[in-house]
Amino acid sequence: MERYKHLNTYLKEKFGERTLKMPVDGGFTCPNRDGKVGVGGCIFCTARGSGDHLALIPIPDQVKRHLESYRGKRANKFIVYFQNFTNTYDTIENLKIKYDSALIDNRIVGIDIATRPDCINEEICQLLQTYLERGYALTVELGLQTSNEQIAKIINRGYRTEIFTNAVNLLKKYNIEVVAHIMIGLPYETQKDIENTVKYINNLNIQGIKIHSTYIAKGTELEKLYKEGKYKALTLDDYLDKLLFVITHLNQNIVIHRISGDAPKDLLIAPAWNIHKKWVLNGLDKLMNEKNRFQGDSIII
Repeated sequence: MERYKHLNTYLKEKFGERTLKMPVDGGFTCPNRDGKVGVGGCIFCTARGSGDHLALIPIPDQVKRHLESYRGKRANKFIVYFQNFTNTYDTIENLKIKYDSALIDNRIVGIDIATRPDCINEEICQLLQTYLERGYALTVELGLQTSNEQIAKIINRGYRTEIFTNAVNLLKKYNIEVVAHIMIGLPYETQKDIENTVKYINNLNIQGIKIHSTYIAKGTELEKLYKEGKYKALTLDDYLDKLLFVITHLNQNIVIHRISGDAPKDLLIAPAWNIHKKWVLNGLDKLMNEKNRFQGDSIII
């Protein structure tokens, strides 16, 4: 019995068998790095963004390498996941070339595009809709992190929460599934802030969520705050308690895509528990079993 809506189960039900994500680096940048919105990116973001582990080779070669590796033997269906930086931040022509270049194998059944809400517009949605028309499953992931405008400024997010709302509404106009990213343990974040973020998510038409633990990586602005004593990382127990709150107060129809951030081991400063993903997975399962809790059993709207 699953106590929350797992991504693996959802994908198996949707595609009829085990279906896995295949992360690729599309060679994108970010308007929060190139000066259009800001420079340096969000304070927790490393120089390579969220794809430190990805190979800097052409997209088709990344796909081939994945399918020919042991990972390609673990399933018969795959979703190409454009993971690193802002994957709608380019001309429409270049976006189409990059997306199409990944669709080189009939085992690929979907596209997952991570981006910023301020890089979603009508023209981009029209392009994305063509992939739905071609029979691909399509998901767009948007980084929210928090609904608190002041904390958003502290982490250098670079857009107002209203922009996130507008992007979700526009994507839904084109029947595109949306996954929101939120972070637990951001600087100056209170329990009330977490509650407000969950409430905000519940009042939007969102299909999935990624819940990230905040970690400190080398070379980031967050590392500076940490070393200056202005930021303290959450303990594992604190994170699990807050994670339990989020899931039990979240709409039960929202698919949980992940419950922790994965820091590159060679870049992690703190907390040390972050590299032990099983500790989070098993810890949450234990907590939910002990307390007999389920996703959405205390939903807030």
